[in-house]
Amino acid sequence: MLPVRSIWNGAISFGLVSIPIKLVNATESHSVSFRQVHLEDGGRIRYRKVCELEDREVTQGEIGKAYEDADGTMIPITDEDLASLPIPTAKTIEIEGFVPAEQVDPLQVDAAYYLAANGVPAAKPYTLLREALKRSGKVAICKFALRGRERLGMLRVVDDVLAMHALLWPDEIRTTEGVAPDAGVTVRDKELDLADALMDTLGEVDLESLHDDYREAVEELIAAKASGEEPPSAPVPAAEGKVLDLMAALEKSVREAKESRGEEAGADVTHLASRPTPKQASGKKSTASTGKTAAAPKKSTSTSTQQTKKAATKKQAPRKTATPKSATTNTKSTASTKSSTAKTPAKKTPAKKTAAKKTAARKRSA
Repeated sequence: MLPVRSIWNGAISFGLVSIPIKLVNATESHSVSFRQVHLEDGGRIRYRKVCELEDREVTQGEIGKAYEDADGTMIPITDEDLASLPIPTAKTIEIEGFVPAEQVDPLQVDAAYYLAANGVPAAKPYTLLREALKRSGKVAICKFALRGRERLGMLRVVDDVLAMHALLWPDEIRTTEGVAPDAGVTVRDKELDLADALMDTLGEVDLESLHDDYREAVEELIAAKASGEEPPSAPVPAAEGKVLDLMAALEKSVREAKESRGEEAGADVTHLASRPTPKQASGKKSTASTGKTAAAPKKSTSTSTQQTKKAATKKQAPRKTATPKSATTNTKSTASTKSSTAKTPAKKTPAKKTAAKKTAARKRSA
């Protein structure tokens, strides 16, 4: 139910159409507030408004506004001065145009208000603007003056009511320069896959089901102290070290989220997390080094093959004759070549060829 007292009365200017409205707060704070007290006796600590020139307390009726200049001079500003400013938004919410809602940066959104039609004649134009906004799917950007300053606003429809969000001016939004991490960080696809799995597991949230746990705990504390009971104490969470392995933290988060929902956590988490652990990574390194070591015996095998071939050459030459160079150049042949070479008769040495020539010469002379 709307509060009886409005905080601002004026009109919405929609072209030549004027819609009388009352502005009421759309939100309220439920936080628990505390008073300052004197610890020694529990007495209230109050603030008194004192004039520093006369050193005496003054009433609210004696207090006005003033602007402090750079040199400390106070320049009085009255409510009449502000009311006479030549701005059309002093008592009017001036609609500037219409844009899609997604064009409004959420960083700009400030306080929220409901706009109520002020009187029976306002019902028709109020309803017209409301239905026009509904059908267009857009929001109205407007200007209005409240609490001594001109503000930017956004009109939209909530249920069957026009709501207005005060917006910060674009130059009131700070840039993001210097906020992002300085160090260059690379995110792996497997880490993104686990982050996606965690988001899917947590799923959507019903905002209506959320409530302020801290406020409830404070109210229980106050009730216990008021009744003289022992205040409830919350279990102290175990201190955890720094997260050194992002993948392990993501895997654990997905697993716990699934368990809290009564789902099986093992299979899909293991599938998404099929990545080399630090031990596996070191294993790969050792495997690579093993591969390099395994390549070494080839050299020793080649050496032994040469030795075997030399031994075979010695067996083929029972007499101590000079081994031709052509025999040693073929030492790099394969094992199959060796076996075929072993079956082939050994070639005649130069000494045998000389003896054969002499025998042939003797036969011709005879």
